[in-house]
Amino acid sequence: MYLSANRKNFPKYDGAVTSRWPRFLGGSDNDDGIRRARESMTTAFLAMDARQRTVETAVEASAALFPERDIRRAWAPVRDACYAAASAYVALSDRTGATSPGPESVSVDRTTRQLSDATHALDVFYDTHGAHLDGATATLQAVPQVARQARADADAARARLCGPDQAYAGYSSVRAGSADLDAATLDLDAASTLHDARDIRAATARVLAAVATLLESLSAAPTREREARTALASVRTRVDAVRTRSGGLRGAYSAILREFNMASSQDLTGNEEASRRHIEAAATGLADIERALAGGDPDLALEHTETVRTHLTAADRAVDSVTERLRLLREVRQDPAAKLAAVRFRLKDAQHLAVDSGHIAEWGSVLDAQLDRIDRISGGLQGTHPDYWAYITELDSVSEFIAGVVQRMRGQAGKR
Repeated sequence: MYLSANRKNFPKYDGAVTSRWPRFLGGSDNDDGIRRARESMTTAFLAMDARQRTVETAVEASAALFPERDIRRAWAPVRDACYAAASAYVALSDRTGATSPGPESVSVDRTTRQLSDATHALDVFYDTHGAHLDGATATLQAVPQVARQARADADAARARLCGPDQAYAGYSSVRAGSADLDAATLDLDAASTLHDARDIRAATARVLAAVATLLESLSAAPTREREARTALASVRTRVDAVRTRSGGLRGAYSAILREFNMASSQDLTGNEEASRRHIEAAATGLADIERALAGGDPDLALEHTETVRTHLTAADRAVDSVTERLRLLREVRQDPAAKLAAVRFRLKDAQHLAVDSGHIAEWGSVLDAQLDRIDRISGGLQGTHPDYWAYITELDSVSEFIAGVVQRMRGQAGKR
């Protein structure tokens, strides 16, 4: 049984002299009052001593497992009070009979009070830290058993690699999980040799985590090859599709150059090369997937699949940036006023919100300034080849700014 939040459950004196201190032995007792006082003092000492040893054991458990709590610092004055009371008891025991009954009675009473005060300090300390001390004691006692169970679980996991799951031993995830388990077990062995409870507990946790990871890999292994082959078919189809789409990139880029201001495509000059480079890398990745499958490692094949997908996403982005730019430029060129009207509408909504929510003093001039910006942007479409891309990006910037103001106004309104 561990420490209890109820102080009545502290160890009690059972009549036997079990203390590590000598029992008070009196001389001749002619006075019953002195004898009873000495007996009360001895009872008080034994009660304090039993409680002290119980709490001190828990304090050492906390210090071993949770040094960051620094429980010894709080315990030190309580411990010192107990030691002082015990020393007073022993000193009085040693000089029994050397004083007359009157002084002896005073000394016994004083020592009894000192023992009671020390016991009270023990109770207060436990009332404050009891839950933590109970947990530390229970945890420390469980450390060896949990470590043994972790070793048994590790042995059982390794046994599967030599039995029913032997066919999956070459999978990357299984090999990595097995290596991690071996390393964690070595750490546990080293910690156990040094008898460091904190390190044993941490190493045990690593062993259990490694066991869980390895078992998860073994559970997933039977379907991994099918997943890898399905993924291979998927990315092979996607490579062909991206290559086809990339074939139209040059035409879209040329159309931008012919139809629009040169500034509309300056940030797209490297897209064709980037698309081609990523497609080639994806094709190389297909070969890596096939080799991994042929080598019996579908885990590695799936890793290569993720790499291929990353390259395909980048290639798609390079193509989409050009084709979407051409579409957007043509759309705005056809009806420049539509985009302008949309931004003006957003501004008007924001101004209404400022009025309705009582933020016109704070945000009214800020929003009015956006109207001036919009007017300046609308006047920028001049010349034979107006800069439609600048027109689009600047209006988008105004729109984003207005959205930010709206968000802040709503946030302020919500705090009221």
